[in-house]
Amino acid sequence: MKVTIVGTGYVGLVTGTCFAESGNHVTCVDVDQEKVNKLKNGVITIYEPGLEKLFQRNLRDGRLYFTTSLAEGVDDAEVIFLALPTPPGANGEADLSYVLQVAEDLGKLLKNYTVIVAKSTVPVGTCAKVKQTIAQHAKVEFDVVSNPEFLREGVAVEDFMKPDRVVIGTDSERARKIMHELYAPFVRQGNPILFMDIPSAELTKYAANAFLAMKISFMNEIAILCEKLGANVDMVRIGIGTDSRIGKRFLFPGIGYGGSCFPKDVQALVQSAHQVNYEFKILQAVMDVNERQKTYLIPFILNHFQGNIKGKRFAIWGLAFKPNTDDIREAPSLYIIRELLAHGASVRAFDPEAMPNVKKQLGDQIEYALDQYHCLEQADALIIATEWNEFRTPDFDRMRELMKQKLIFDGRNVFELDKMQEEGFNYISIGRKPVLS
Repeated sequence: MKVTIVGTGYVGLVTGTCFAESGNHVTCVDVDQEKVNKLKNGVITIYEPGLEKLFQRNLRDGRLYFTTSLAEGVDDAEVIFLALPTPPGANGEADLSYVLQVAEDLGKLLKNYTVIVAKSTVPVGTCAKVKQTIAQHAKVEFDVVSNPEFLREGVAVEDFMKPDRVVIGTDSERARKIMHELYAPFVRQGNPILFMDIPSAELTKYAANAFLAMKISFMNEIAILCEKLGANVDMVRIGIGTDSRIGKRFLFPGIGYGGSCFPKDVQALVQSAHQVNYEFKILQAVMDVNERQKTYLIPFILNHFQGNIKGKRFAIWGLAFKPNTDDIREAPSLYIIRELLAHGASVRAFDPEAMPNVKKQLGDQIEYALDQYHCLEQADALIIATEWNEFRTPDFDRMRELMKQKLIFDGRNVFELDKMQEEGFNYISIGRKPVLS
């Protein structure tokens, strides 16, 4: 099948590469000439485990092609996926300008029946707007379908190749058959393709992300209660996570969620509720809790240093919003760094993948370490902001030699309390008793 992907961000590049891997001929369109040139030359523009191998193979075999020309991408395409940014506006409402502009352009370019697929996360009613916009110019038949993505950064390739479910919203039997044929290779193990009406499909993505964000914020509230009551959040997490009705995922306390999906999707769902005069109180509380969590460690840091960290040096392990990605959108690390700098401290940071992206934002306001141990040299304290696996079993002897103080503020509960006691570190984590040597 001939497939076109408009937009080559995380969703677009993973979607295009995985469709090519299943034998389709995929054209990816992006307005960024520099990015397109890199992709054409085999330089992948995002970090996503497992993606580069598939990308290189399909580029080499001619199933994956990149262009800046939408007209070229539309030519002979049977299915066109819109994987465009929908950033939150000032009030949190999703900005649909990119999607609707491409829809207008498509209306002028379509030559044959085509299925237009909204892959971007968009509010209920967007597909109707896209259809109306295309119809103003189109001279051929077309259908607009909602097909929200459920890709987790860090395991996006696995999620696409072996999805829990595929959600497709359509009122067209013709489009339904085409979409079923396209996705059939990915659900051979029996996981469902769920066909539903378009508004339900559009809302499903927001509902899923909002629920997961709610689990995270709920657990962060429980963690704070544990601190106040002398309980251990690890034990509470295990105790409720083994309940099959709740499940163990998304119950890890920490310094909040970030990334491209949860923050903007929760905001957009709240705004959708406002537009129909409904106050979504639970989600408002989720956002409030998450905003607090981003800088939750700062009061503990200030308290330890008697309110004055001017001239202190802090090492930060982890900059990405979560491990196995280079994405720093809404990353808690950035909020922590800005607070430290505002109080006159200096920062040296290390992340296996995200440092180039942080450097674009912060420039030389902080130092960028060569590795996790270089990061610790002469540090008054270590802050752990992302739970990369390589941070879990460090050389504690070397850490003691490099740091001015044996002091760790752990925003991701990477270490066990007994281990920190044994190693002689002062250790402050989330929802657990502090270890004070």
